[in-house]
Amino acid sequence: MEHLPDNNSKYKDVVYWDERYKTEQCYDWLGGFAQFQHLLEKVIKKEDSILILGCGNSSMSGDMYTAGYHAITNIDYSSVCINTMSARYNSCSGMTWHQMDVRQLSFPDASFNVILEKATLDAIMVEEKTPWEVSPETACFIHQALTEISRCLKPGGRFISVTFAQPFFRKRLYARNEYNWSVNHHSYGEGFEYFVYVMTKGEELSPEDAALERKLLEDTKSSLGPASVTPTPAEDKEDFLSSIDL
Repeated sequence: MEHLPDNNSKYKDVVYWDERYKTEQCYDWLGGFAQFQHLLEKVIKKEDSILILGCGNSSMSGDMYTAGYHAITNIDYSSVCINTMSARYNSCSGMTWHQMDVRQLSFPDASFNVILEKATLDAIMVEEKTPWEVSPETACFIHQALTEISRCLKPGGRFISVTFAQPFFRKRLYARNEYNWSVNHHSYGEGFEYFVYVMTKGEELSPEDAALERKLLEDTKSSLGPASVTPTPAEDKEDFLSSIDL
């Protein structure tokens, strides 16, 4: 397809995204907001302050605004994306757009009720070769991002991650006491399941997730981050997923 890169490493290259966003109008990874709206409505209040990570040119922010969520901050590391989306939604009072790295969020501690990402972390991990361990570089990147996300959540706030990654793999990433949150998950989709993980700041890990963390720490004491999170790829029109070498 037109915007498919010749290798997965391009998905981590801001130059690739800048060029793509110059011509591509909209793309929604893992489906549109309507497909998982029923799940988000259970954990996001209309008055919540919301941060969307790696917003891209997805219609999700606009769809959420239309649904009544008006305090939305969007970030992406592509300046082309941010400029385009800011102009597209300039009439939406309360919705802002910022160029920013997910590993260095320029917000004070406890800024948001909800932090939401859809396939952003998946894209970061596209070069990983096995579902059992990631490279030190990727592990460090993910750990930095999750640490920042936890820092910016208010007490009782929720980090919501929409992904193709199955619980067996993704909980290995999220279930860590240092992030100070509990981990729950739901699923949506027909034919292939996608997953919505909800991490609630200030709640303890379940006994099962705490045991998982202990085991992983015992197995990988020298690792900067947990073992890998890349599952068997999903079916998606944009198929960086299906070209992951497993």
